Amino acid sequence: MIATLQSTVIDCPDPAALARFYREILGGEVDDSDQDWVWLTPPTGARFAFQKVYGEYRPPRWPDPDHPQQFHLDFDVPRIEDMAEAQERVLALGATLLHDSGGERSGFRVYADPAGKPFCLCYGQNG
Repeated sequence: MIATLQSTVIDCPDPAALARFYREILGGEVDDSDQDWVWLTPPTGARFAFQKVYGEYRPPRWPDPDHPQQFHLDFDVPRIEDMAEAQERVLALGATLLHDSGGERSGFRVYADPAGKPFCLCYGQNG
């Protein structure tokens, strides 16, 4: 092993707002003492850093290969029965639904966060 993961860095136009969005999903603490570089440390300990993009910010457009997603995050929701509440909460936070795999027992739904970055809520995949 050469290194361990320090954090996932996410470029965005408003680091504090995007960190708060993901804090609502994951919990944890936001350190927004630097407006250009904001940290989110969820209870699991995997840190995220949100970095300010200056100039023109071009969000990805899933699944458009001319505007690739650049990265995405997968979050586990225990069961499909939990998806309605999970979806309602992320939409209320400013997410946009992009795709539903339609799985009956397991699957995923793709959303765009408020900065246009795709993320997935996955269900029924860990058990």
